[in-house]
Amino acid sequence: MYSPYPGYDMFGGEGMQAAEEGMQARAGYPLPDGVEKAKPEELEAALRTVHDPEIPVNIYDLGLIYECTMQDNGDVDVTMTLTAPACPVAGEMPGQVAQALAGVEGVGEVVVTLTWTPPWTPDQMSDDAKMALDFF
Repeated sequence: MYSPYPGYDMFGGEGMQAAEEGMQARAGYPLPDGVEKAKPEELEAALRTVHDPEIPVNIYDLGLIYECTMQDNGDVDVTMTLTAPACPVAGEMPGQVAQALAGVEGVGEVVVTLTWTPPWTPDQMSDDAKMALDFF
């Protein structure tokens, strides 16, 4: 059977590959001296533009972003998870996050690290996400 995701069996059988702990995606370039750094709310807005294609809620409200830290030089480090290790977009999602953040004016280099600890649970979703997904 054809799958748009290499190594992914759409029925969850053999061939399904889990993303590895510590997998990283990178994007962006060092900020030149004197460039004003982006504000935290601009980073949050960029994170809200990334969606899991199977869930109609952005990754920020799903609670998939565990940490997003901007360094003094404008570089951004993100620790994130996914809803499941065998998520079919596991190999793509960290790159999408890195690109979204790198596109924000005032952001330098971005490193997104995937983690499975702690495991994601629906309790991590915002109230808006719970309402959108009818979790109340």
